[in-house]
Amino acid sequence: MAKTTLDLKGLSCPMPIMKLAAAVKKGASGDMFEAISDDAGFEPDIIAWAKETGHPMSGLTKTGKDITVIITKK
Repeated sequence: MAKTTLDLKGLSCPMPIMKLAAAVKKGASGDMFEAISDDAGFEPDIIAWAKETGHPMSGLTKTGKDITVIITKK
C-alpha cells in the first residue's frame, strides 16, 4: 500500500475532486490518498464523491481554511 499526499490548495471547485479522482484512479486497491484543499466546497464534494464511488474516507479534519481528508482506494 502506498500513501500519496495531494496539496490541492488554491484550486477551485471542481478541480480538487477531479485531481483526487485522477490520482485514485491510477492507484492500486488499498492505496491511501491524503488530500488537502482550501476550497469551501471541498467538504461536501468529497463526502458525496466518496459515498458515490465507494472509496472509504477515514478522516476529515479542518485547520483554519484547510480541509484534509484521507481516502483509501477500494
